[in-house]
Amino acid sequence: MPELPEVETVRRGLAPAMEGATFIGVTARRADLRGPLPERFAARLKGQKVIALSRRAKYLLAELSSGEVLIMHLGMSGSFRVEKDADRAAPGMFHHPRGKAGAHDHVVFVMSSGATITYNDPRRFGFMRLVAREKLDDAPGLKGLGPEPLGNAFDAALLAQACAGKKTSLKAALLDQRVVAGLGNIYVCEALHRAHLSPKRMAATLALKSGAPSAQARALNDAIRDVLRDAIRAGGSSLRDHRQTDGELGYFQHNFRVYDREGEPCPTRGCKGHVKRFVQNGRSTFWCPKCQK
Repeated sequence: MPELPEVETVRRGLAPAMEGATFIGVTARRADLRGPLPERFAARLKGQKVIALSRRAKYLLAELSSGEVLIMHLGMSGSFRVEKDADRAAPGMFHHPRGKAGAHDHVVFVMSSGATITYNDPRRFGFMRLVAREKLDDAPGLKGLGPEPLGNAFDAALLAQACAGKKTSLKAALLDQRVVAGLGNIYVCEALHRAHLSPKRMAATLALKSGAPSAQARALNDAIRDVLRDAIRAGGSSLRDHRQTDGELGYFQHNFRVYDREGEPCPTRGCKGHVKRFVQNGRSTFWCPKCQK
């Protein structure tokens, strides 16, 4: 499932085509994705202007002039394709061409910006919902989310406070969307390696007895921010289905330090360890037991 960097990459690709533009045509080629599309979906979107396109955790949020918000989630295999008036993206190093009217092109938006935006989802685990702006914070999936790790409010103190007293592993805590919004298995593994912290470490060790953040909390805070920023610059990670809006694959997977690198030498300078894998809370965890403590 796409994590924060992949969703943010998609948001940045959609923004020029959607922000400030009006839906002049909406086609839903089926009545459902993961669940049913909203009632009168096309009619409620047509004629509405997109005031802003933002991201919350792994969700895309299009604020509409009607006062509603279009919530979009990519699920496991969802992607958006943006085309403008006979635009043809030149194949790049990681470009995978996609059909113009494929069997999995489920929703099409025609925007006043001149762009046609097509939502493609072979597995149909994604969804689109319309909610009133004032009810957004209580919408399923958004209610109770923790802070954005790239937001101004997120720092070592906030991370320590969220983990204080927790009787779970550090990795499990970071995957809890109530602690930090948008992190998934890939970037938690990568951030923990950058911070030289074991995924088995108790989450509560991020807070001192006084409640102040420990040195480990400060290192982890920096590592989370750094790995997310690096991944966004690389267009995210493409392991199976992630595509940018122009069809390009992300390439951060070529910069993984530990994720999916079982058996390889640890990239930490001076470390003679090797990357190991074990199953933790039902997920594969990749780490270096020698330098992650």
